[in-house]
Amino acid sequence: MAQDSQALHGDGISAVIVGQGAELVSLQDAQGFEFLWQAGPAWRRHSPVLFPIVGRLKGDQLRHRGQTYTMTQHGFARDKPFVWADRGPRSCTLVLTDDADTRAHYPFAFRLAVTYTLECQQLGVTFEVTNIGDELLPASIGAHPAFNWPLLSELPKEAYRLTFADDEPAPVPRLRDGLLLSAPRPTPIEGRTLALSERLFDDDAVILDRPASTSVRYEAERGPAIEVSWQGFSELGIWSKPGGAPFLCIEPWHGIASPVDFAGNFTDKPRLMLVAPGAKRSLNYRIRLEQGPR
Repeated sequence: MAQDSQALHGDGISAVIVGQGAELVSLQDAQGFEFLWQAGPAWRRHSPVLFPIVGRLKGDQLRHRGQTYTMTQHGFARDKPFVWADRGPRSCTLVLTDDADTRAHYPFAFRLAVTYTLECQQLGVTFEVTNIGDELLPASIGAHPAFNWPLLSELPKEAYRLTFADDEPAPVPRLRDGLLLSAPRPTPIEGRTLALSERLFDDDAVILDRPASTSVRYEAERGPAIEVSWQGFSELGIWSKPGGAPFLCIEPWHGIASPVDFAGNFTDKPRLMLVAPGAKRSLNYRIRLEQGPR
């Protein structure tokens, strides 16, 4: 195992986290079955941390106090080395704070801590965003775990579905060129069930901008299943690479891409967290693994 990684072992579950981007890179059950996408040619990431934006800004430009800064899709945290604040057999915490490089793109002082904790058959992930500056901290944060799709290689992708805890009848916003379209579309979710197919992602991610549920199951009629649950997040993204790729992302977010017609100051962008000086925001999600009958 590389020095800049940490392996966690719990009851019936193991995980590996790397310092680069504080990224989860492996999630296995007691039998060594890998649930997480292993960053193949279709997409070179596993489970990036999205901060300080989720999605894209118009023109990749962040405007603040008369200045314009370049900020690319999903922000910079996923590409930054984090510092290990705690490393143990069942949990670890990694921290990113602002520096000259981040301030060239995002002129705010912050501390972002990411904690991974193993419990029986599940991994808990906590994001803690602290404003260590003297002005309001506008930020978004999101999870982006990619799971193998299909989980069982002998099953077709279409055998899988997402089953939400509650009915999800609300229309869903969609994206064009990474920006949020003004008119939502009818939801592809029928009751609590979203049937999965590659065509679902022809127009980018499916976004629930005010989900009724706080958990969803990724499952087929047999084989392994995953339950993702969340607290503190206000949106949920579901994504696979358009054109077909062997992974499915289930993404709790607090924040969303800019509307196509928004080009204002960053602090006025819809759906941001606004953290007061000295305050912090804590959000968490959990991934529960189920082996299931084969």
